Amino acid sequence: MSSWIDRVRRRLRYGTPIVVVSGLPRSGTSMAMNMLAAGGMPILTDGIRTADESNPKGYYELEAVKDLHTQGDTQWLIDARGKAVKIVSFLLTWLPETHDYRVIFMQRDLREVIASETTMLLKRGTLAEPPNEQQTLAVYQQHLDKVHRFLANRRCFTTLTLSYREALDRPDQAAKRIRDFVGARLDVVEMARVADPALYRNRANAR
Repeated sequence: MSSWIDRVRRRLRYGTPIVVVSGLPRSGTSMAMNMLAAGGMPILTDGIRTADESNPKGYYELEAVKDLHTQGDTQWLIDARGKAVKIVSFLLTWLPETHDYRVIFMQRDLREVIASETTMLLKRGTLAEPPNEQQTLAVYQQHLDKVHRFLANRRCFTTLTLSYREALDRPDQAAKRIRDFVGARLDVVEMARVADPALYRNRANAR
């Protein structure tokens, strides 16, 4: 069966796809959500977690997402159809296959992810000392490999991998890629304006 026929059949059965913005913490997921919102995409967020020094433009989170691993009530996913919702990569494997998902997966240099997350947690006082970078790198890479295999082997997922660095360096191109992937009439000019290089505060040297 061709992939487009399969997508049409799933669309008829499961309705409008849910746009999921995912990735590791501190990988640019909030920026991607901000871009979608600026472009005119309806987003699903409750505003409980407000902007702070680590994310001055907001987190765009939904508390119900954090309970996915409990396999509890997921009725909120029905309301998420046709909207964008942020779901950290550790929770992707708990999504039920009774919906269609278009996943924008943010990818960032793992050294930058670790540095950014460590800085944030140290400021909050929830981390006593920096973690072992090499051990954390190995754990995160193993996790990402598992998640990407999972996404590739489930018919309910279609994935766009987007580089955080490239989105900041070439926001116009990133906005167009997101718009084309989502399949909605989004304002790419407004989306591109969201990318703020000034917030790229943990930049690893290219190797």
